[in-house]
Amino acid sequence: MRSTILAAIAALAFGNVAATHAAVMNWNFTLAPEASGATGTGNATASFNDATNFFSYNVTFSGLSGNTTVSHFHCCTTSPGTGTAGVAVDAPSLLGFPVGVKAGSFAGSYDLTDANSFSSAFVTASGGTAAGATAAFLAGLNAGSAYLNIHSSTFPGGEIRGFAQ
Repeated sequence: MRSTILAAIAALAFGNVAATHAAVMNWNFTLAPEASGATGTGNATASFNDATNFFSYNVTFSGLSGNTTVSHFHCCTTSPGTGTAGVAVDAPSLLGFPVGVKAGSFAGSYDLTDANSFSSAFVTASGGTAAGATAAFLAGLNAGSAYLNIHSSTFPGGEIRGFAQ
């Protein structure tokens, strides 16, 4: 009887620990020229914590041929690692993004329960809710069909980009 009670207490305790344990997803991005004549490179990491619903990123880049203008996460291409897609996350540019430089670093985070963390077109295309946009964005990151890009004055359509890995 005593061992049964101890087992039940342990199950409840471990059950509660498991219920509060957050899953964190991580991605890496290697930024390289996306247009002929572009010269920049960079690296980025991103993570999503399912307990807080925060998506965070850290980006470094250098060697751009023009000065920075905007940066976004795009989603979702039809084939992983290739193609183009509409802007998914921006504000109108990523939080913390330095404008007017050829090299730099930046970091930021978004609460993905807030529909304003996404472009309105991405929310609409994802069922009209933040939950739908979050699900689509995370699926795109996991499938390698979401990418980060940095636009410059020389390449307004995007100078460097990297797909989620």
